[in-house]
Amino acid sequence: MNRLDFPTPIDREIKLDPSLIIMSKTNTKGIIEYANDYFMEICGYEEYELMGQPHNVIRHPDMPKVIFKLLWERLHKGENIHALVKNLAKDGRYYWVLTNFETKYNESGEIISYYARRKAAPENAIFTIEKLYKTLLAIEKNQSTEVAEKYFYGLLEEKGQTYDSFILNVLNVSQSSLQNYFSDTSIIKENSNKKGFLKRLFS
Repeated sequence: MNRLDFPTPIDREIKLDPSLIIMSKTNTKGIIEYANDYFMEICGYEEYELMGQPHNVIRHPDMPKVIFKLLWERLHKGENIHALVKNLAKDGRYYWVLTNFETKYNESGEIISYYARRKAAPENAIFTIEKLYKTLLAIEKNQSTEVAEKYFYGLLEEKGQTYDSFILNVLNVSQSSLQNYFSDTSIIKENSNKKGFLKRLFS
């Protein structure tokens, strides 16, 4: 798949506004069809650069492949998945998000697209998950994604947890609290102090 050219990473974190949501829509193959203003602002790309590109154009090299394998397996089943993801901006900076997905169907009941909401990931959760991701990434580099996947599921079995209960434990929240984090319509808005599409278009 085609990827946009990245500059040399500068390894500096972008702190997200916890009241704002990064939104995007992709087809079933992960090709970007829409991204909201906050997405564009944080990742640093313009619409003409991102539309039609695979969503992994913003994938950070610190992310293990096994997490995205799990993510797409769940999405293809029409299931939501909450994941902690480290993304890469155009200028080489990074930002951590917590994901939430909604699956769209056609009249025949076939999946046609995925609507994703992403918010700032809690600092304590990043600290915990980052150590796991480093382990999974090292296994992938030295063995394979399949071996890393077996290790991950072995870890969950040892803890007596499913993936979902594991994430709730890392976040230290209940399922209802996690859903409320994304469903509160009072915070699903564009920040009036940020550059919107028209301002960016004509500035």
